[in-house]
Amino acid sequence: MNLTPLEGLSSPSLAERYRMADPAVCGLFGSHPSNSQDWLGRADWLDRTEANRADRSQLASVLRAYQTRIGTHEAAVRAIDSLERDQALAVVGGQQAGLFGGALLIVYKALTVIQTAKYAEELLGRPVVPVFWIAGEDHDFDEANHVHIGSIEGQVKRIRIERPEGARHAVSRTELSSEQWAAAVEELSAALPDSEFKPALLDRLREQVADAPTLTIAFARLLSDWFGSDGLVLLDADDPALRRLEGSFFRRLIERNDEVEAALAEGDSRVRSLGWPVQAESAPGCANLFVHGDAGRVLLYKQNGRFADRRGEVSFERDELLRLADENPDRLSNNALTRPLMQDFALPVLATVLGPSEIAYWGQLGPAFARLEIEMPLIVPRQSFTYLEPGVVKLLEKYEVSPLDIIRRGDELKAQWLERQDQWQLEAKFAAVRERFAELYAPILDTVAQVESGLAKLGEANRDRIMQQIAYLQERAEDSVAKKHDAGLRQWDRMRFSLWPQGKPQERIYGAIHFLNRYGPDWLELWKQAPYDVTGGHRIVSE
Repeated sequence: MNLTPLEGLSSPSLAERYRMADPAVCGLFGSHPSNSQDWLGRADWLDRTEANRADRSQLASVLRAYQTRIGTHEAAVRAIDSLERDQALAVVGGQQAGLFGGALLIVYKALTVIQTAKYAEELLGRPVVPVFWIAGEDHDFDEANHVHIGSIEGQVKRIRIERPEGARHAVSRTELSSEQWAAAVEELSAALPDSEFKPALLDRLREQVADAPTLTIAFARLLSDWFGSDGLVLLDADDPALRRLEGSFFRRLIERNDEVEAALAEGDSRVRSLGWPVQAESAPGCANLFVHGDAGRVLLYKQNGRFADRRGEVSFERDELLRLADENPDRLSNNALTRPLMQDFALPVLATVLGPSEIAYWGQLGPAFARLEIEMPLIVPRQSFTYLEPGVVKLLEKYEVSPLDIIRRGDELKAQWLERQDQWQLEAKFAAVRERFAELYAPILDTVAQVESGLAKLGEANRDRIMQQIAYLQERAEDSVAKKHDAGLRQWDRMRFSLWPQGKPQERIYGAIHFLNRYGPDWLELWKQAPYDVTGGHRIVSE
C-alpha cells in the first residue's frame, strides 16, 4: 500500500485549523489528539465521573440485543463484554444510514473509529471499544435513501429508494416494502458492470433485505459484515431500548433547557469571534429537542411557557414533557447540537471521530458541555482517502499528470490535450478567417450605412449570420477531430470520474459497493492496513 498526502485540497476552515492544532481553534475544544496527556486526562475524568452516566450493565444488554438483530460477530460481543466488565472506554463515531452502505466516507469513518480505539488502547494500557452510532433518529430520508456507483456506461449513477407517502418519521421508523427492496437491488444489478464478484455481492445484499428491514437495519447489517470482525459495536440512536436508558438525561435537557440554549448561543459567539462562520446556528427559543408523533418527527420551540412545534400542531406543558422523558423517552430525540451531550451520557466516550462539518459545529458546543458539568471528549478528525484504481494509475502515467492535476483542473487539461491533437490548427485558422472577414466586411458596413441609414442594421445582421456559419463549420470540424480521438477522451473522463466524480471528492460520491463490485471483498481489507494518523488528513492510496 502506497500513501501520499494530498495537500492543497482543503480550503481554510475551522476543521482544518483544528487538525493542524491551531492554539486558538483548539481552545474551543479544550484538547487535541496529538497530545498524549489529553488522552490520559480524559480517561481520568471518565473514571471519576462514572456514576454520572448510563449504567454499564444495562447499556451492554441494549448493545447485545441490537447486535443480535443485525448479525453477531464474536469480536463485537467480546467488545461489549469488555465495556460491561472491564471498565473499558469507547471511541465513537456516527453517521446517518446509507442505502447499500452509503458513501465511501462512512467506511473511512468506521475505519478511523476502529484504528483510534486500537491507538488509545495501546496508549492507555486499558480496553477501548470502537462504537459506531447510527443516527437513525434523523428524519431526512433523502440523505439516507441512495448510493452512487459507476455504471456500465461509465457515468455516475444514483440508486435510490423513494420515501413512502405520509408523515416524515425517523429513518429507523420508516417501513419499507419487500417490493421496494427488490426493485432497488435489481436496479443496482442492472447498473453495476459485470465482474467476478458481482453475483456473490448481490446475493448477500438480497439476503440482508429479504425481511424488508428499515434502511437503518439494512445499513447496520452491512457495516457488521464489513467491520464486525474488527470488534466494531453498532447502535441505533433511535433504538427504543437505548432511549429508555436516556430518559434521565432528556429530563436534564428539559429542566435546564434555557441554560443549554444560552450556552449554545455563547458557543456561536466564540466561533464568530475567531472569524469562522457558524456551521449549525442555534435558533432563539429552540429547545434543541424533537418529539415523535403521528405528524412525524418535529422540532420543539419554547412558546409562552410551553414546548411546541412551529405550526402549533404539537404542544406540551413543561411537566408534560418531563413526564414523557420519564415514561416514554422513545418519543423524544436530540438534534445535532444536543446529540453530542446525550452521547456522552450514554457511553464512556474517550474520543469521538468527526468529519470536517461535524468538527465545525462541535466547536460551538464547549459552553454547553461546561454548563452541564461535562468535559468534551477528544475530537479525532476522520481520515480521508482517494483511492487510485490500478487502471487509473496507468492512465496518469500515460498522460503524465498527477491525481491533484486531475482533481484541480482535469477538464482544462483534457481540452489542452485535445487541442494538441489538432494537427490542422483549426482554432488558429478559423480565428484568422474571422478576423480577416471582419476587416473585409467593415468597409461594406460603412458604405451601406451612407447609402441608406436603415441598411446598417441589415448589414450587421448579415455579418453576424456569416460569423455564425463560420463558427458552425469550426464546431463540426472540431467534433470530427474529437471523434478521431474518442478513446483518448474517454480515458481523460475515466480519470476524472474516478478521482473527482461530479466535481466532488471521491469519498463523498461513490459507495463502497462500487469498489467491492470491481475488486472484491479483499479490497476492504486494504483499508484495514492503512497506517493510522491521529490527526486525519487526506491521503492518496494505491496498491
